[in-house]
Amino acid sequence: MNKARQGTPALDLRPRLACLLDCLEAGLIERGRIVRLAFLAALAGEHTLLVGPPGTAKSELARRLHLAFAGARYFERLLTRFTVPEELFGPLSISALEQDRYERMTAGFLPQATIAFIDEVFKANSAILNALLTLLNEREFDNGAGRERCPLISAIGATNEVPADAVGEAFFDRFLMRLPVGPVSAAGFRSLLALDGADAQPSANDQLGDPDLLALTTASAAVQMPAEVAGLLAELRGKLAGEQAYVSDRRWVKVAWLLKVAAASEGRTALALWDLWLLPWCVAPGSEQQSAIQAWLTGRLGLDAAMAPPLLTRVVEAFEAQAKIEQEAEDLDYDDSGRLRFSSELDASVNDAKGASQATRMSFRRRRLYGDTHIAARVRQVDELVDRIGGYAQAIAARRVELAAYTAQSLWMDREFAAQADANLAGTAQAIEALRARALAARDAFLSLPRGQVDPGSLPEPVAVSTVPV
Repeated sequence: MNKARQGTPALDLRPRLACLLDCLEAGLIERGRIVRLAFLAALAGEHTLLVGPPGTAKSELARRLHLAFAGARYFERLLTRFTVPEELFGPLSISALEQDRYERMTAGFLPQATIAFIDEVFKANSAILNALLTLLNEREFDNGAGRERCPLISAIGATNEVPADAVGEAFFDRFLMRLPVGPVSAAGFRSLLALDGADAQPSANDQLGDPDLLALTTASAAVQMPAEVAGLLAELRGKLAGEQAYVSDRRWVKVAWLLKVAAASEGRTALALWDLWLLPWCVAPGSEQQSAIQAWLTGRLGLDAAMAPPLLTRVVEAFEAQAKIEQEAEDLDYDDSGRLRFSSELDASVNDAKGASQATRMSFRRRRLYGDTHIAARVRQVDELVDRIGGYAQAIAARRVELAAYTAQSLWMDREFAAQADANLAGTAQAIEALRARALAARDAFLSLPRGQVDPGSLPEPVAVSTVPV
């Protein structure tokens, strides 16, 4: 590969990567996310599988991708069940056979390619797929008695469907990025018809050489993973395990590396929580599962467990219920001498001697009175809850600012996902504000409890919440 732009540090790559992405995306209608994810996978040294019907620009994407790398050698082949190894790995060397060596002439074939596009990857027989397994994962090709190092940066595979056999599943696992590709939507159809067929060509100054990739690798290795990010990865892993969705340890390691490459390519030294938007395309095998993980991330990113409106709702409901109980509580009314006190509403029909005798033994109840200590304790408990809710609201506002800043500078973030995540944060903020108003109403209810003239000085038990405490 061309050694252009030697010594360029990875932190300086961002402007050039932005230019390359613009060129790669030009004229590919509604393919922006696919282009960016495939390019990011290539930068991480990983492979991409495009799943979709023919005629959806899958091969065009691969042809463009190789233009991002200086001096890249491109290889493309359509596989069928009749494909023979010579079509992929090169013909046998006659001169080697004359010397009793079984070797292939790999020049111009897959073992010497930098970027490769393999269409209908699962149509080949198991012998070819097994040979491809080593080449894609180890970057090595068994050529005769020795192994040949392959300069492959990334392979783009394309298929209409993924087989369920063991060899097919093993080969499928070699593709870290799995991207569904569909026809252009009705909204983008007119733009498709208006294409003039001219492609933007990357500038030679923007193309990436070996020193650029080495610098990016070095910077990526130094990227830190905050505990918050690692915790959410572990949470997703547990969620998938509970759903019997197996994701290999090898794939999780590759996912972590991809995230670090994404961060380093933007000049960052630590992962951000929002980098995790990349996960659906790496850990889920199909579009249905990817959509489910994307929805989970949309609702989870930027929110601590304690901020979840369902949990806060139960806490607020507990205070509301306690306020109602104490407002409606009844108690025996004794006078200072310890005798039951009667109100003027006592029925006059019990004024004869017999009735009066019965009345003196009647248990008359009234609304319970509370001391200042009790009421102040309840108000203080609500105030603590209101303060926590206010803290959550501030945290969500800060997350929205953080998300907007991340999206504005990110090379990779999907704007649609960012909009959905921000809308979820905004909706959560509204729900929390409504809960804050309800908590304040409960506070007023405690303040309006009937007060006794004498304060017993007793503190009430904390309000019980039948859920995980915030």
